[in-house]
Amino acid sequence: MIPARLEAEATSSAPALVLRPWGPADAADLVELYRDDVLRRWTSSAVDDEAGAARWIRERQRGWETGDRFTFAVLEARTAASEERLAGHVVLKNVTSGVPSAEVGYWTAAHARGRGVAPRALRAVTDWAFATFGGGGLARLELLHQVDNAASCRVAQKSGYELATLLPAAPPAFPRDGHLHIRSRSAQAGAS
Repeated sequence: MIPARLEAEATSSAPALVLRPWGPADAADLVELYRDDVLRRWTSSAVDDEAGAARWIRERQRGWETGDRFTFAVLEARTAASEERLAGHVVLKNVTSGVPSAEVGYWTAAHARGRGVAPRALRAVTDWAFATFGGGGLARLELLHQVDNAASCRVAQKSGYELATLLPAAPPAFPRDGHLHIRSRSAQAGAS
């Protein structure tokens, strides 16, 4: 699949967002973002140096090549006062033709938290996912987060993902109980 470039509009307090596939030039910034203990707590992978960042980025690029995992670097767009800046990550994964559901995930850089980056980026990827894969049967997107991650719960709700159920822990990948949020394509059509 040809990598996509998405955009999310600016708000009164934050610049527009640009979502694009991760590239080799992002490695140094990725290492810097992964120094954040909060980010490391909620993510399953660790990036400790530029070699690790390069491997992480290559894995994300392979997802585009295989067509089952679509990851986006989220950047705050350039403004008159600032340069484009890496602000987060959004992923659409487990996409399979004929299978009605796939999963989304995200994280936000420490400097960008509390500015609506994750909800705007997630809505952009949600719109893109249903437009791109809806004809292949995608009818539902699932969002999972640990029950003690209140910030992710707020992002899900702000993005139109309804809380569906409480999931029991499944170590080691999912060490604590979690929430399953769902957004259906029919709800997407109603929101447009």
